[in-house]
Amino acid sequence: MQPAQRRAALKAHLSSGKLISAPGVYDMISAKIADRMGFEALYMTGYGVVASYLGVADAGIATYTDMVNRVTQFGLVTSTPMICDGDTGYGGLLNVAHTVRGYEAAGACAIQLEDQEFPKKCGHMLGRRVVAAEDMAQKIRVAVDARSDPNFQIIARTDARTTLGLDEALRRAELYARAGADLLFVESPESVEEMERIGRSFDLPLVANMVEGGRTPVLPAAELERIGYRLAIFPALGFLSAGAALQAAYSGLKEKRSSVGVEVPLHDFQAFSKLMGFDEIAAFDKKYGA
Repeated sequence: MQPAQRRAALKAHLSSGKLISAPGVYDMISAKIADRMGFEALYMTGYGVVASYLGVADAGIATYTDMVNRVTQFGLVTSTPMICDGDTGYGGLLNVAHTVRGYEAAGACAIQLEDQEFPKKCGHMLGRRVVAAEDMAQKIRVAVDARSDPNFQIIARTDARTTLGLDEALRRAELYARAGADLLFVESPESVEEMERIGRSFDLPLVANMVEGGRTPVLPAAELERIGYRLAIFPALGFLSAGAALQAAYSGLKEKRSSVGVEVPLHDFQAFSKLMGFDEIAAFDKKYGA
């Protein structure tokens, strides 16, 4: 599908009333694997991208250029609608407009913008501070006006819950809804009861951030649907799984000085090579005698 078709498909899925479960992708291998599995959407996780691309914490170090380059590459190797983390918009209002246009041109179908102060932090860490609510609402208005495709979804995230409480987070989310956000993302509620209160408070599609080991309970899909969530992102599942597998594989190699006897599930090498495009290289070589 072309980007415009992907954006229309994502909007239709969100309007269906059924929960979308989007795996977090963080590099080209995870993106290619997830893209072939039939998900309605993928989620480009800022935490995972910054970790895999720069090897540092998701703490405001990555720039707009770093991130839009990743969005572009994800868009080139996938055909599934991609929801992309846009952090704080990488600056003031003019930066937000530039970021939205850049992400849309790169092939994203939705951008997530948050109300943290710069430098931002991962949403399940303590010590996050937020900007004035009206300043963030103005960012949402700018983002809505900056998009060229009305199907490009603007996700407004508030990080107010952890430091200012749920009442303030709900007040902010309502303000961002009135500013034109397509989806609302109240980050890191700390109980099912808080999640249910969020679900009762809004008519717009809601985002649940399911971080294994994070501050929010990870719930079954049916429970999320019952509460009223329409998009569940699983940003950490991929890189936590890969990290555990690599730890086990490399530990076995260190102990045995060989991969023989290392009991870690391995992707079939020939299938992996096909996934990376080596069949197309072979066809090219055959056609052109390279």
